[in-house]
Amino acid sequence: MAYQSIEVRKLTPSIGAEIFGVDLAKPLGNQQFQEVHDALMDNLVVFFRDQKMTIDQHKDFGRRFGPLHTHPNAPIEFKDHPEILVIKADEKSKHVAGEEWHSDVSCDVEPPMGSILYLTEVPPDGGDTLFANMYRAYETLSEPIKQMLEGLTALHDSSKAHYYRVKATDRDDLKFPNAEHPVVRTHPVTGKQGLYVNRGFTLRIPQLRRNESDALLEMLYRHIETPEFQCRFKWQKNSVAFWDNRCAQHHAMFDYFPHRRYGHRVTVCGDKPFFRAA
Repeated sequence: MAYQSIEVRKLTPSIGAEIFGVDLAKPLGNQQFQEVHDALMDNLVVFFRDQKMTIDQHKDFGRRFGPLHTHPNAPIEFKDHPEILVIKADEKSKHVAGEEWHSDVSCDVEPPMGSILYLTEVPPDGGDTLFANMYRAYETLSEPIKQMLEGLTALHDSSKAHYYRVKATDRDDLKFPNAEHPVVRTHPVTGKQGLYVNRGFTLRIPQLRRNESDALLEMLYRHIETPEFQCRFKWQKNSVAFWDNRCAQHHAMFDYFPHRRYGHRVTVCGDKPFFRAA
């Protein structure tokens, strides 16, 4: 794809690209917005280096792509900015968000379209994020498995992913949503099919017996984790990652204890997943 207002350098043939020539602290012009959007559609996750954004500028960038999502049960660190999800780890952390492969908040009836993470403090080593291409995960399945998956749905539940927040008392509006989505999802922009089950949130496939569901989901999870579907992003201070939750999953490496990692994430609202036969 040819770009005029940005430079795009692919990380791998399957997924991921770095974008140069954009200052995210400034409003994007129409052409630059469209090219960043197109690069995201083409690469599933895009990265920006050496950015300096205030909370309001971060939110403004996210709003160019749609209304902002508020996490149903995460701590709200900034009362005036409930849309800001603080991502942090330090010498007291026993776990970090996103250690399982997942698509953000897939338990919502209308899960988020995309997530934009901006890290301002990174450990000296480690703390990479892995991203996986769910189009490729679907395309590389055998035809009999593809035929079996058509028409199946999966139950996604926040209580599975956010079990450690069930007894939290810092928010009066805690919610632990659950939803039923197609196992194969059609992307509303590209029209491509991708797998839409993940270790973090998915409980079971209700059309199958429990042992059948467990076996099929485990096979799909292991398939999703195939290295050839992945890219690995090495964070630097003031880097930004913007991923499309509709066709990519990610996994946050927690290999830097006891060092600190800190940043803010805004999440863009999405729509109800659907399947449309090709």
